[in-house]
Amino acid sequence: MTIAVIDYGMGNLHSVAKALEHVTHENVVITRDARRIHGATRLVLPGQGAIRDCIGELERTELRGMVDELLAAQKKPLLGICVGQQMLHEHSEENGGVDCLGFMPGEVRRFPVDMSDESGNRCKVPHMGWNLVHQHQKHPLWEGIDQNEHFYFVHSYYVEVDDDSVLFGATDYGRVNAHVATGRDATFAVQFHPEKSSRAGLRLLENFVQWMP
Repeated sequence: MTIAVIDYGMGNLHSVAKALEHVTHENVVITRDARRIHGATRLVLPGQGAIRDCIGELERTELRGMVDELLAAQKKPLLGICVGQQMLHEHSEENGGVDCLGFMPGEVRRFPVDMSDESGNRCKVPHMGWNLVHQHQKHPLWEGIDQNEHFYFVHSYYVEVDDDSVLFGATDYGRVNAHVATGRDATFAVQFHPEKSSRAGLRLLENFVQWMP
């Protein structure tokens, strides 16, 4: 059994792979080889940087079509991380507007530059550091993780969905309610970095390894 971390040139690949190796005895590979990805039992779609670059690299490495096919088939669990979550939705405001993979409904929006919290304190962008995540509905990947547990974030853009069926977790930052955990069928995606989120992040990865959708 193999977990494939999809390597299209963008994302915190080695940290994600090391964290997965910490919670499982399964073989974890970082690869862009189509045969190894198709042969894997689980997939991880990471992402880091500008979304236009991430989508562009998926296309340049000729992985875009395969990822679209895997998402459509939903035959094996897939975990999206950071920009990997954003890409799974329909459209992003970043880079003047970018069409994403469109697997789930939702828009990717930028945090307001002049944002403040309810006490009037200015909130820096990017949103960086620890913040709590409110679980909106049950999911096997939340097993053993407390409600309002803290996870680690680094992002200037966030997902906003209007379909509660795909919303699994949210974080308040300033006056924005960012939808930081979304999912559909055999796919689950998070804006935070589980590989940097200590015990809770490792538990989420362990749950992913054991998940049988």
